[in-house]
Order: sequence, then structure tokens, then C-alpha cells
Amino acid sequence: MSESYWIEWATIAGVHLVAVASPGPDFTVTLRESLKYGARTGIYTAIGIGSAIFLHVLYSLLGLGLIISQNEWLYLGMKWVAAAYLAYLAYLSLRSKPGEIDQLKQEHLAPPSFWKSFRIGFITNALNPKATLFFLSLYVSIVSQDTPYTIQAGYGLYMAIATTCWFSLIATLFGNPTIRHRYERYAHWIDRSVGVVLLALAVQLVIG
Repeated sequence: MSESYWIEWATIAGVHLVAVASPGPDFTVTLRESLKYGARTGIYTAIGIGSAIFLHVLYSLLGLGLIISQNEWLYLGMKWVAAAYLAYLAYLSLRSKPGEIDQLKQEHLAPPSFWKSFRIGFITNALNPKATLFFLSLYVSIVSQDTPYTIQAGYGLYMAIATTCWFSLIATLFGNPTIRHRYERYAHWIDRSVGVVLLALAVQLVIG
């Protein structure tokens, strides 16, 4: 790979690092799943979030991102669907009641399956219209038109892996048994706080 591609990749990596580290729906959902069910469930969610990056990269390479951003009705539709999904997750968190964690333990209920956790992460990231604009601007403003598609796809692979690793780290941190044990004492308040954040993110999507 030539020096120009390395410079391009370094620029993309820096911008992506800032974006992925910024609190948003992906972080909030990973936090919620990790605290409630543990690190493994949080990591499954992180894999879903990272996998959704491939979708953004694919339509950016195909030029579909530009169509979405320039079609007001299509873009607004995505915003409303994403907001509705976040509002649904907020509703589940706001319903949290004292003693739910103890009840789950007593009933020996298993945590969500891999695919359920994966789906939550994937949908959260895939439907985020801000992610659509981010990847579109990334591939339009930073990536040269002369860069081969294989190299551009490589950039996408890196961002998918980096995203998965970042949110897996978040899941491992907040899914730590010691942290979760402390969380259990105030679980319903934390769940409700997360619900408020998710609802605020949904409203922000609609009015932003």
C-alpha cells in the first residue's frame, strides 16, 4: 500500500476514533446491556454495532449514502424509524422496577441469546442517520476517488473491527462483576436514567 493510502488511513482512523468515542446511542445501548446482563452480552451487542459498519461502508461505496442524504423524505423516514426504536428501548428501561435483578436470579433466567444482543447493536447503529452522514462525509471528503475499492473496503474493515473492539472494551469494563454488583443496588434507578438518555437521543434525532 502506497504512502498516500497510509496517510488516508491514518486520517480516517483519527476521525473515526473521535466519533466512536463520543457518547451516543451505541454507547448507551452497550452500557445498558452490559450492566444488566454482563460483559458477554455487552460484547455480543458490540459485535452487532461493529457489523453494522459494513452496511454504512457498502452504501457509501455504492453511492447510496448520497441518495439518502439528498432525498429529504427518505432521510426523514430513517430518522423517525431510528427515533422510534430508541424510544422503544427507552420504554423498556423506564419500566424498570426495584428487585428485578433479584427476581431474574431467583427465576434463573438466561441472558439474551447472541442473536438477540447482536440484533440490538446492529439495528441501533444501522438506523442511526447521523452514522449515515458520518460515513458519507468520510468517503467524500477524505477518501480520494482514485483510491481502489479494495483499499476503501479495507478502511471499512478497519473501522468495523475498531468499533467492535471499542465497545467490547466498554462492555468488559461495565460488565465487570464488581461494577455489576454495585449496579444491582441501584439497578432500577440506573435503568431509568439510561431510559431518559435513550429518550433524549430519540428526541434529538427527530428535532436535530
